[in-house]
Amino acid sequence: MGDDPFRGRLPTTHERQSGQPWDASYHDGPAPWDIDGPQPAIMRVAASGGFSGTVLDAGCGSGENALHIAALGLPVLGVDVAETALARAREKAAQRGIEARFAIADAFQLHRLGHTFDTVLDCGLFHALDAAERAAYVASLAAVTEPGATVYVLCFSDIGTDTGPHPVSREDLTTAFTEAAGWKIAALVPERVHTRFHDNAGAPAWLATIHRTMSKQLRRQANA
Repeated sequence: MGDDPFRGRLPTTHERQSGQPWDASYHDGPAPWDIDGPQPAIMRVAASGGFSGTVLDAGCGSGENALHIAALGLPVLGVDVAETALARAREKAAQRGIEARFAIADAFQLHRLGHTFDTVLDCGLFHALDAAERAAYVASLAAVTEPGATVYVLCFSDIGTDTGPHPVSREDLTTAFTEAAGWKIAALVPERVHTRFHDNAGAPAWLATIHRTMSKQLRRQANA
């Protein structure tokens, strides 16, 4: 990933609005999205065999989702910008005897990882970005996936009551993951995201299943 994984990194919209880096969310106890276990929606995806091959958890936080997937025997790399969260993830892995790797990385520069992945999980990262950041992030995902890979996005939805702080519309997802850029949204279904600030039902969410395809540019090159 190079000597400085954050070279050229700018604060995200969330960091600018809160006035604090992501790492600060973990300094005074668990972060609002840290529920001391994997998200139920992610557990259902895992139970259905949705994760396969090498797995990247982008914005893994303290690692609960990554550890759940790794416990199934899959090679998992969790990445985040919050060093405190990553330290906790590594501690959990050691305590539970689960093999999973965690590394500090910029979600907008995933190519620095030097690997491609068969499955990518985004639980709670996409909805924290503005439109311009989402475009850069999706381009970053494209750099670490090849045609045939699957990306799962679990994010706050704008439909329903007691929505999360960064609600996302269907159009936000379809605008970010376009077929022209080499993506196909295979499923976009209502789900729930659990947080420390919502009741046991959680907050309205989308679960998007997105396949990496071939972009228009690559198709033209292949047919030339």
